[in-house]
Amino acid sequence: MSKPARSDGTVGKALEILDLVASLGRPVRFTELLEQSDHPKATLYRFLQTLTNQNMLSYDPDTQTYALGVRLVRLAHAAWAQSSLAPVARPFIDALAQETGETVHLAQMEGGQVLYVDKRNAANPVEMFSQAGKVGPGYCTGVGKAIMAFMPQDAQDRALSQQAYYAYTGNTLSSAERLRGELEEIRADGISYDREEHEPGIICIAAPILSGGRRVIGALSITTTTTRNSLDGLNTFRPALTKTAKAIGTEAANWQFPTQN
Repeated sequence: MSKPARSDGTVGKALEILDLVASLGRPVRFTELLEQSDHPKATLYRFLQTLTNQNMLSYDPDTQTYALGVRLVRLAHAAWAQSSLAPVARPFIDALAQETGETVHLAQMEGGQVLYVDKRNAANPVEMFSQAGKVGPGYCTGVGKAIMAFMPQDAQDRALSQQAYYAYTGNTLSSAERLRGELEEIRADGISYDREEHEPGIICIAAPILSGGRRVIGALSITTTTTRNSLDGLNTFRPALTKTAKAIGTEAANWQFPTQN
């Protein structure tokens, strides 16, 4: 079932339906959406009709399925250019990926979740959950922990309350208390790690991207597999990682990005 609807009125309900269609990752029939939606049949159909009329969704009469519409593609491109670090950071993460030979991720945070806004693969890329445009958990990813560690206290408390704390692996920090303790260490050290906490065999070293006044605006990670490298091996990339994160923060100083929340 979908999450209970928040009191955001008609717009909020419509966005929830878009999120539902997007989460399924493929064209979906009305009956599938009805099974997972909290809305009555007539209400759901009315929202789907409106979203289709506005090109936010597309409807295929042959397969009788709904999919995300082309208008969303245009809006996504605009958001990528105006509100993400990706355009500013791209040349820097290209250089970092080439220097290290490993996969580099650029991420920001929204609602306690990590949004991967760009990714550069190594010469021999490996399959992993994170792809540009994907959303992942904050509590068990290197970039998520790096961002939360440098949030103001009220924002960090809010982000901690938004985590699911599901134990993906035996290494997952599955409580707010354990995570808070690690965030303190990350803030002191300036570096975070993913110790196979989200996916078995996937490890990373990550650094926050700080703009003016040490405001955290994102995070950068170097990611690999345990068959290719180790955490000690990733530590050799620490100088290059922190230098790149600092360069992106400096370059972004004149841009206006949403605060991480």
